[in-house]
Amino acid sequence: MSVAVVTDSTAYLPEDLVRQHGIEVVPLYVVLAGRSGREGTEISPLDVARALGTRGQQVSTSRPTPGDFIAAYRRCLDRGAERVVSIHLSSELSGTWDAARLAAAQVGEHLVTVIDSRSAAMGTGFPVLAAVRAAARGEDARAVADAARRTAAGTRTLFVVDTLEHLRRGGRIGAAASLLGTALAMKPVLHVVDGQVVPLEKVRTSARALARLVQRVVETAGGRVVELAVHHLAAPERAQKLADDLRQALPEAGDPVVSELGAAIGAHVGPGAVGVVVSPAGEQEGDGSS
Repeated sequence: MSVAVVTDSTAYLPEDLVRQHGIEVVPLYVVLAGRSGREGTEISPLDVARALGTRGQQVSTSRPTPGDFIAAYRRCLDRGAERVVSIHLSSELSGTWDAARLAAAQVGEHLVTVIDSRSAAMGTGFPVLAAVRAAARGEDARAVADAARRTAAGTRTLFVVDTLEHLRRGGRIGAAASLLGTALAMKPVLHVVDGQVVPLEKVRTSARALARLVQRVVETAGGRVVELAVHHLAAPERAQKLADDLRQALPEAGDPVVSELGAAIGAHVGPGAVGVVVSPAGEQEGDGSS
């Protein structure tokens, strides 16, 4: 059985991997300066960073429409896929999963399986890669979906923001709202737990926050071989230093994927944000370990 894999633009997969594996990517929409555009093609991370740095400029995001997903699923089926596995960012953070579910009901739930990654960025991207690798091995749709679910369950996302204000404005702050009353000098280290943004700890400086981020990643790896991704918005030097520190701390993990957050997630974390996604390497090969 031929299984196609669909995701949304917030997975922020490197373009070469998207092409190599034939992954269908459905973009979210970003509303900027009164115009709505598709993430990645019509609205760039630079557009969002500039807007967020401009007083009075509002940035918001919206999910793809069910029609967008219907069109993507039909493209996959028209190209010869017999089944589709569709993997998306946390339903706690966006209505994207719900739009995909509505589309699957129209196309046929016997043809399309929709999965909530309970995460975002490469927290979604690593499960997508696990799925396409399972599909490339010729596994059926159930096995492909299970590979994605196992990887999603074992993947952790940790990040640091310069300010919680963008998360607050976007309504994505979840349990991290408890940090809003803290001193402005505090830099929160956050993580995603069961699809929601949750505070991990507070530190006093950006440098200390990045050091703690590395330490937390090492603790999360727990001696296992892992794959890593480093994300940022308008902070390439900070992201590169973080990647270098991770190479030293976890040399067996190899080179982290380093990519800039796109507009849809960047609008909520703000310029200067950096994060790390940790995924067990064994899961990427679909071995079912946990």
